Amino acid sequence: MVKSLKLAALVAALGVAALPVQAANLTAETTAGGGAPHLSVTHFAEAAAAEGVADLQVLAGQTLTNSVLNVAEGKSDMASAPLILPFLLKLGAGPYAAKKKEGAELSANLRALWPYNFGGFALLAFDSKGITSWDQLAGKTIYNGPPRGAALTMSRNMLQLVAGIKEGTDYKGIQVNWGQRTKTVLEGAADATLIPATIPSDWIVAAQAAGKVTVISIPKEKFEGEPFQRWATAPGMAPLEIKATDMGYGDGVTIVSEDGIYRTVVTTGAEVVNKSMSDEMAKSLVSVYIKHMEGLKAKAPWAKHLNVGVLDAKASGFCGANPLKYHAGAVAAWEEAGYTVPDCAKP
Repeated sequence: MVKSLKLAALVAALGVAALPVQAANLTAETTAGGGAPHLSVTHFAEAAAAEGVADLQVLAGQTLTNSVLNVAEGKSDMASAPLILPFLLKLGAGPYAAKKKEGAELSANLRALWPYNFGGFALLAFDSKGITSWDQLAGKTIYNGPPRGAALTMSRNMLQLVAGIKEGTDYKGIQVNWGQRTKTVLEGAADATLIPATIPSDWIVAAQAAGKVTVISIPKEKFEGEPFQRWATAPGMAPLEIKATDMGYGDGVTIVSEDGIYRTVVTTGAEVVNKSMSDEMAKSLVSVYIKHMEGLKAKAPWAKHLNVGVLDAKASGFCGANPLKYHAGAVAAWEEAGYTVPDCAKP
């Protein structure tokens, strides 16, 4: 005991105890640059390193379907996750059909640190096309996403719910990969476009090179109706309302809305980790994130509309059929900072 006390005194005298704790080395998977997931992760990586909490090896350009599975299996520490993915993994459905037996167990391994959305869907057309209403889309050619995936499915569903039209029967759909998005819009190959977009959107701003653009809100009656709200609050989505004047567009973009409120649906997401991460580490990570949230919102014109720091269950897409819960350490950090975490989203 005496030797132990002498050793402790020596350590204190030498100032060893005052040395900074070594930052944890973590891997973080996300999408390619230009969108909300990549911005969220890279901004956090800078903040975590600056605070000495963690050094993140950011793996960009990943397919998030695989990234979420890697975290669930303990092969990666963090990943950007559209909230539809934990839901599909639990069911062993869609891209996780091969995980039918173990899907529920793997999904239960996932925990969220913080929520945000990946942007909302935007219906737009060049003014020269003369389209100012969803009711004018029947018989038109519409660019509605990539050849496959959630974005295409959501776009088709929106067109059926809001405009009452089905692809192949009531309109012609065009699908091209995201890399060809701006080129397709600029060339005017379609009469209208309905694909995901941040608010404001870089590609909508770029489209003005080919002429003035009209962005059309979902009509209030349709938006507030039970069929649309039931669909818009399903796992992976959330309804969004924002003042048209707050969207950040200039004179080249006209927002069509009957009451000045732009209505759409957003893709909900979160940064996820494995439940095996210690409470202390999760709390430290989220505390850094909260401290630097305002810096994140200032990183891009559209970042302030990603619902950063909004934990409301409906707005964030949590609870209900969504199986994803927050990490216990994350809950502690949010509540310590004065935020309310929905009880239904706690582990």
